[in-house]
Parts: sequence; structure tokens; C-alpha cells
Amino acid sequence: MRTNGDRRRGGLGAASVGVGALGVGEVIAAARGDSLIDAIGRLLIDTAPVPVVEATVALSGRHDKVVTRIGVGAGAVAAAVGLGALPPRARTVAVAGVGAGAVALGMRRATRSATTVAGALAAAGVLGAGLSKGPRGLLGSFAWTSAGAGLFAAARALHRDLDRKQDEAIQKVGPMGSLAAVPQDGLEDEQGLSSLITRNRSFYVADVNLTPPRIDPNRWRLAVTGMVAHPLRLSLAELVSDAVEFDAVMVCVHNRPGERRAANGRWFGVPLAKLLEHAIPEAGATRLVTRAVDGYTISLPVEPLRSGQWPGYLVVGVNGEPLAPEHGFPARVFVPGLYGQYTGAKWLAELQLTDDDQADYWVRRGWPSELIWVTPQARIDLATPGRAAAGTTTIAGVAWAPPDGVLGVEIRVDEGDWRPVDLGTELAPAAWRRWRTTIELPSGEHSVQARAIGRSGEMQDGTDRAPFPSGPTGFHTLTVRV
Repeated sequence: MRTNGDRRRGGLGAASVGVGALGVGEVIAAARGDSLIDAIGRLLIDTAPVPVVEATVALSGRHDKVVTRIGVGAGAVAAAVGLGALPPRARTVAVAGVGAGAVALGMRRATRSATTVAGALAAAGVLGAGLSKGPRGLLGSFAWTSAGAGLFAAARALHRDLDRKQDEAIQKVGPMGSLAAVPQDGLEDEQGLSSLITRNRSFYVADVNLTPPRIDPNRWRLAVTGMVAHPLRLSLAELVSDAVEFDAVMVCVHNRPGERRAANGRWFGVPLAKLLEHAIPEAGATRLVTRAVDGYTISLPVEPLRSGQWPGYLVVGVNGEPLAPEHGFPARVFVPGLYGQYTGAKWLAELQLTDDDQADYWVRRGWPSELIWVTPQARIDLATPGRAAAGTTTIAGVAWAPPDGVLGVEIRVDEGDWRPVDLGTELAPAAWRRWRTTIELPSGEHSVQARAIGRSGEMQDGTDRAPFPSGPTGFHTLTVRV
């Protein structure tokens, strides 16, 4: 009869075997730049119910990818403990099932990779052998765990080397546009206020990929296919020759009031209207499918893009540089005014002209098929003692209402009357606009709110609404202590 101590030691041994087996799978997959953990994580992201996805995003914020990886690792170790508690025959069958499932995982289009399949098979084999024999005592468990940790470190080193080579290849592409003249709006003296142009390394990252795909810029080609008179196959150099610069804010659909899943950039891209003019869509072509290298799709209506009613772009750079891998290198689609989830795919491989039968990734996941547009929103970046006189407080921030632009920003204190603020010079209608005001506040705690008014006449909605399914609304509220 097994005692509780035996069970604990058995569980510890099985957990250490799980760490070692996962390390084996990870280092084999990393030989070609893939990851078994990321493949499992992508499967979870692709299949989890929308409420689970929304809760994960809300709780983890900008650390959702790290949280997902930790969850996958912890889940794999917990599964090893569960398998270790099974009778030998049942355990053999279960491990075989794990191996078969892992191979199927490596064959999914989103995570297809021969090294991931090889790593999954090796991990299953090591797991079965390790659980069958079992580590001997605490020293054996420590050895398995240490070996797994060493393999994870080796895998990370392989990934860093491949990332370095990718960065070197991107640097050779050269500049993308120019920022020779740094734009100004008259509020440069306000420390703590968001930059008029967001630095590349400060851009938010939001997508379903735990690791961006590595793409050789010399071999990459963009295919324009489907219902077109002239199919195209364009290199990065050919796209750069037709690119123009434009200023615009990009906003994540999960950006609740006051959060920082928004960034303002000087983009470099080819107008989609120009590309469509070259391809000549057929009469029945109603949807432009933007397809990533892993098959992820977002589609847009053709006519407003073709006519220029919507200023859409095939973007190849931002702030004078090529897109970073995590932001879609070598190309992505961006329609200013649409939330990032609906504006177009990153790591673009194909633009396909088709009819209305297209069903996109997020539509299949339960999000509405109607496009979701960014609504006017103001964010408070700072509330500090004013410089003009004692007892004053400076309130400043940014606001956006793409694509038409910000007409005005107002603030109110303790839910009193709304009062206008001073606006910085507008960089572009689709860009965000900085604002500032100085107010007198009596001592104590005060609630300060801000709202934006779009040039279209739309007023920021103060209703507190979650991102799913129509995008977030509400006022950014800050507590100020005087």
C-alpha cells in the first residue's frame, strides 16, 4: 500500500520527467527555429472559447504571451504527473495518445513543422521511458529537472541566434521612409506626455502568434491572386518603390480607456487602391483577403479600398525603419480607423480577391463579421502640480478619432461640467492628438475624466463596455490627490 509520502515522491519524479521530456522536445524543435511550447500555446489560443480568451487578455494585459507559455509548461508538467499515477498498461496507451496528438499538432497549418513533429515524438518517447523507470529518489528528480532546464537554455540560445540573423537581414533592407524632420505640435515641453510619434520599441504587440515567423526578405514575395485580371507577385523592393508615408494611430480592440494598447506612427506603405488598380479586380470580387504566412486571414470589402473611400495601405515600414518581426515584417495591411483586429494580417503572404463566402479567423471564433471602427477616445497621461502658480494642476494626454480626426477634448472634475482643453497642432487626421490644460483644485482627492470629440461629430461614449463584441467604451478616470 502506497503512503502519502510515496505518492508525493512519485508525483515529484513524474513532474521532473515531464520537465525533461518537454526540454527534449523544445530543443529539437528549436533546431529550425520552432517551438513545441508555442505550438501547443497556439492550439489553445485557436480553440479556447471567447470568454476564456477575453479573461486571459484582461488579466494578463500586455504579458499575455508570457502567461500563455507559463501555462503551457505548467500544464505539460501536470499532465506528466497525472500519467505517472496511471497503471503501467493504461499509462503506455495514454503516452502513445499524447505522442499521436503531438504529431497532429505539428501538422496543423498554423504550426506546421517537421522539427516540431520530431520534437513531439521525442518528447513522448522520453516521457514514456522516464515514467516507466522513474527517477531514483530526490537526486534522480533533480537530475531530470536540471537536464530539462539545460535543454530549455539550449533551445533559447538557438532561438537567439536565429533572431540575430533575422535582425541582420532586416537591417540590410535599409531605411523605410524618413524621419529627418521630427514633427512638433507645441507641447514638447510637457514631460510625461506621450510622444507625438511612438518609438518603435514602445509599440504594443497583439496577435495570436507567441513567436513571430522568421521570413527571408530576399526570398519573400507578395502574391496578389484570386478574382483579378492581372495576378501579381511583388518583391519587397518593388513595394518600396511605390510606398508613401502617412501618420496614423493604431489601436487594439482590447484597448480599454486609459490603457496603452495604442500607438501613433509615421508609416510607410503602398496605397491598396494603387495595388488594386494594377491587379484589376473582376466584377464579382467583393472581398480582399489578407492572408499571413501561417494561413491567418482578415478580409476587407474591396470597393471602399479601391475607390479610396477608405485609405488602406500595404505597410512595409514605420518611423523610418522596416517593420520589426513582432509587428509583421516584411509587410502588413493597415486601414487607419479600423481596430487592429480588423485592419489586416501581419506577416503577409497573399492578397486574394474573392467573393462574400470568406470567413475570417476572428469571425469563426465568434466575433461579429461587421468591421469594428475605432471610436473617439481620450487618455490622461499625467496630472501634476502646475508650473504657473501654487495650487494649480496640469492635466495632459492624447486623444484619437481616426480617420477623420479630433475636433476637441474636454475634461471634468468630480463629475461636474465638461470644460475644453488646449489641443496640440494636428499631425494628421488619422493620428492621435496631444492635449493639455491647467486647472485649480482644492485640497483632497478628485476624480478627473476626459472625453474626445471627433471631427465627424461623434462624441466619446462614456458607457463602461467590455471589448467583446463591439469594442470598448467608457471614460478614462484618474484620481488626483492635492
